[in-house]
Amino acid sequence: MSGRHIHIIGAGMAGLSAALQLALSGEKVVIYEAAPFAGGRCRSHYDRDLDCRIDNGNHLVLSGNTAVHDYLYLTNALGTVGGPGKAIFPFFDLVTGERWTVKPNSGVIPWWLFDKKKRIPGTNLRDYLSLAKILRVADNDTLKGFVKQKSPFYSRFLEPLIIGALNTEPEIASASLFRSVLAQTFGGGARACIPLIPKIGLSETFVTPCLTVLHQHGVEINFYHRLRSMMWEGDCVRQLAFNSETIEIDPQDWVILALPAWFMREVLPEVPAPNDFRSIFNAHFRVDCPPLEHGFVGLIGGYSEWLFLRNGVASVTVSCAERFRDFTQREMGALIWEEVAAVLNLDVKRVPPYRLFLEKYATIAATPQQDARRPSSYTGWKNVALAAEWTATGLPSTIEGALRSGMKAAQVVMRWK
Repeated sequence: MSGRHIHIIGAGMAGLSAALQLALSGEKVVIYEAAPFAGGRCRSHYDRDLDCRIDNGNHLVLSGNTAVHDYLYLTNALGTVGGPGKAIFPFFDLVTGERWTVKPNSGVIPWWLFDKKKRIPGTNLRDYLSLAKILRVADNDTLKGFVKQKSPFYSRFLEPLIIGALNTEPEIASASLFRSVLAQTFGGGARACIPLIPKIGLSETFVTPCLTVLHQHGVEINFYHRLRSMMWEGDCVRQLAFNSETIEIDPQDWVILALPAWFMREVLPEVPAPNDFRSIFNAHFRVDCPPLEHGFVGLIGGYSEWLFLRNGVASVTVSCAERFRDFTQREMGALIWEEVAAVLNLDVKRVPPYRLFLEKYATIAATPQQDARRPSSYTGWKNVALAAEWTATGLPSTIEGALRSGMKAAQVVMRWK
């Protein structure tokens, strides 16, 4: 067992990922979290108005997300996820009422694209082949050249995929980040495209199992600890000041900052953190209807991107919510309900109890400019590392990116053991 302590500030996905790697390696880990709970933006809670447990937001995770798979394996949580069990993506066009499914085939060669019946309605083989040019994009390229508003391929595949994965307007979104998303999912064939959906909730899959493992390895977790400042001695942190106490940092100790980008600018302004963000609406409706065959459906031509139906709750995600800043939350709820009712064949006039959340700083803007501001896990200081989905992970702001950043931060710390 190491004699040093690793102090992790933040118990979101990145902080938990770093703590897990370090604790399993025999390090003494202490976590400090400002909130009274762990998980950050990836968690579940009981809602009194809906009288049930709901997730704070929806996250579509795929089998190709290797960091997610490793994290769930190490926390003994693989059994907490379900889903269709195969690579299948159902869609519903809110404008035309059409329904179809996308079923990538096994292997990296997309043979399914050569079968007209398996392609998205209205698209042709040339549409998909046009994506090959994304292999040649540079770091400062945007997806503007891929935007063809009147193309069914764009409106029924590319646009919802870009907005859902990058949470950024397609015209200014980073082409290289989108390339990374495609490589990790559709580029890997059916094996990489199996949807993984929590059977109960995000906390039961991503938070509680990890906390159990951390407790088993002696990790101390301190809630209600908001970092106020850090005292430096040369290029080393020597003291952490929280709202309730001050922690001395010994010379051999390390500090991992797993904080939101907007807060990082307050405690460590020297770090060139991203400063442009995008919001997400998440709506949850109590409904009485049969379950969806695959548990979820992608929505085309409306406000929403994805609808998940689990335990009598229909949950909807509206990415890049700045597009709808002129709507009130009540107006947004009514508009989203119209889409939910259309998909589930429910009476649109009978609006059920619902809860609508706006995550104002849900992700960083996935633009080339913001991507260039993402620092690496190693800061250059002798005992400080960074872990957050907004660091240089090569991916947009996702659970996969957050977990990957935690692993990178842990590697930095262990390298200096």
